[in-house]
Amino acid sequence: MSHKKQIVVIGGGITGLTAAYYLQKEIDTNQLPYEVKLIEASDRLGGKIKSLKRDGFTIERGPDSFLIRKKSAAELAKDVGLEDKLIKNGTGQSYILVNDHLHKMPSGSFMGVPTQVKPFLSSSLFSWRGKIRAGLDFVLPKGKEQSDQSLGLFFRRRLGDEIVENVIEPLLSGIYAGDIDDLSLMSTFPNFYELEQEHQSLVKGLQKTTPKPQKPQPNAKKPSMFYSLENGLESLIHAIESKLPEGTVLKSTQVDEVNLHDSQYALVLKNQKTIQADAVVMATPYFATAKMLGSYPFVEPLNQMKATSVANVALAFDASAIEKDIDGTGFVVSRNSSYRITACTWVHKKWPNSTPKGKVLLRCFVGKPDDQEVVDLLDEEIIDIALKDLKRIMNITAEPNFSVVTRWKQAMPQYSVGHKLRLESVREGIKRELPGLFLAGSSYDGIGIPDCIDQGKVAVEQVLAFLKE
Repeated sequence: MSHKKQIVVIGGGITGLTAAYYLQKEIDTNQLPYEVKLIEASDRLGGKIKSLKRDGFTIERGPDSFLIRKKSAAELAKDVGLEDKLIKNGTGQSYILVNDHLHKMPSGSFMGVPTQVKPFLSSSLFSWRGKIRAGLDFVLPKGKEQSDQSLGLFFRRRLGDEIVENVIEPLLSGIYAGDIDDLSLMSTFPNFYELEQEHQSLVKGLQKTTPKPQKPQPNAKKPSMFYSLENGLESLIHAIESKLPEGTVLKSTQVDEVNLHDSQYALVLKNQKTIQADAVVMATPYFATAKMLGSYPFVEPLNQMKATSVANVALAFDASAIEKDIDGTGFVVSRNSSYRITACTWVHKKWPNSTPKGKVLLRCFVGKPDDQEVVDLLDEEIIDIALKDLKRIMNITAEPNFSVVTRWKQAMPQYSVGHKLRLESVREGIKRELPGLFLAGSSYDGIGIPDCIDQGKVAVEQVLAFLKE
């Protein structure tokens, strides 16, 4: 048996991989007497990051990018040797589908909240009644101080139903795949609450705190906001895995229970074998974590969490099949519409390197919170729904060359009102009864790729501090 202290990371998504990679880096750099094991229940790493190469196309089956302004994802890519493979998105107009028409996304806004009045007033997205109601944000008093509230309630009170339903809700639901009247403000966008408390008006607050845009140069391109990788996002997963020492990763290995006995963790596997650990990072979905820690009553708040399911369909065409092409990168759909798709990316324009010359690649999303059954339909039915909806917007004259349907069941954790307090309660119980065990991942403190990487890095700091003590 090794005399080195054993660190086990459970969960091989981007959070767990990040934790394992940076732990190993610290061990190697500082000659620490620790060993790392990464345990993944499925036969592959990467979680929802999954890329497919087909007929010259690069198709992302999960996320297609990460924000440039959140630095940790690009830093990780550079750390594992992929700096020269980072690519920026092609830019162009984005749209919102309301009342069977594609409306240009108003410029000068942040997450749908206006920072400039003129583009908002000239937008065709809103009636004059809706614009006047949104203008009350300038005079309404700030809300009472409170520990949490729903995103929908907060924005409706400040800006009215029309701006919420036509812009804010489609944008935020596109990120969280949830019901904004249930999602927690303090666990998703606490900055808006702080703006209201400090400046009274959201618009005034954003105007004061948002850097003034530089005057665009003639014919200058819109700046890119997202990075991806030349060979697909999954290349990041393979690069991280390749940096881990042989024997570090255990795939197709399911942990059923995690228990603490005499300052050592016993991880009971599905095959009844046991792995011992001195410290544990649980980078698993909330429901898997709750099951593994089922013998500890303090994890009960995790059982109150919810997750939604989503699906997407990639449709490849000859360029000649799209008679009514649109100058832009995609659109989101108002939830008041009769469409079942929730968004569509014109991938060939957003990521030109993904698509062979003379071809078009569209990716449509389904799975509204009140339309979860669509995810369980047959591939052919989901493809048919996407094509019918697209043909109402674009003039498509031929069948796709091929289609790829991807389902993600219970993949989008919902940060319902009170999420932060529930999570604090669970972590207090862990600190009290399971010292040396740490939670990280999309179920807890942010769902984007950089958010998950940040959580993995925090877990590394926590593990090292604990073992040092």
